[in-house]
Amino acid sequence: MARSPLALTDRARLSYRAAGFAGVTLALGTAYAAEARLCASFPAPFRRQVRDDWTRRWSESLLGLFAVEVERYTAVPPRAPGRGRLVVANHRSTIDIALLLGTFGGHMVSRADLSTWPILGPAARSVGTLFVDRSRATSGAELIRLMRDQLKAGDTVVIFPEGTTFADDTLRPFHPGGFAAAYKTGVDVVPVGIAYQTGSGAAFVDESFLQHLTRMSVAPPTRVGMWIGEPIATDGRKSAELADLTAAAVDRCVREARARVDR
Repeated sequence: MARSPLALTDRARLSYRAAGFAGVTLALGTAYAAEARLCASFPAPFRRQVRDDWTRRWSESLLGLFAVEVERYTAVPPRAPGRGRLVVANHRSTIDIALLLGTFGGHMVSRADLSTWPILGPAARSVGTLFVDRSRATSGAELIRLMRDQLKAGDTVVIFPEGTTFADDTLRPFHPGGFAAAYKTGVDVVPVGIAYQTGSGAAFVDESFLQHLTRMSVAPPTRVGMWIGEPIATDGRKSAELADLTAAAVDRCVREARARVDR
């Protein structure tokens, strides 16, 4: 009988999970690319469903591989077919990406340097991640146009408006730029709060992606809670007002998730 990876030494666990991360990402990414080519002439909703199915498999595989125990305390709000939505969450760990893509699907908005990361970069590009390069003055406007196009087409876009990861529950000010796309398309905004069990060490702060991957590869099981709030209608609100309103909702969601994940 094969031993559980959690019963192995740290060195063996590191090898098992690092190799598993590379293998799962490359295998599923290659398989998705092949199916996407076959479905290129199919209607857009079908192609989106194919993409979301593959990203969900990738997400669930990685969460299981790294022994991440996900607790979703509320259900994903229903939406009308073909209607886009903007999903907004706090950002604490690379795990957030798999957590949100596995729950909502859609397009993740990410900082531009992720596209250059080994293995994960090509995979992110293949599923249509929207990149923002804050060092270029025009990148923000380009991103808003891309987000608007996806939302108008009925897709989901996921953003971390704090701009980067932080180690604690304190919500930092939201950048309002991403909310302009929601304002211009009239889609609902879905607030999400993420909280990792105290002492989990899941935070991705002041380290490289390789260092983070190495550290998480030898970590014990990680518990994470997710609270999904009620959708917020744009109702003609401009981006700054919508950002503030969403920040307050995400803060409430984080506190709800924190109250439960540490029980």
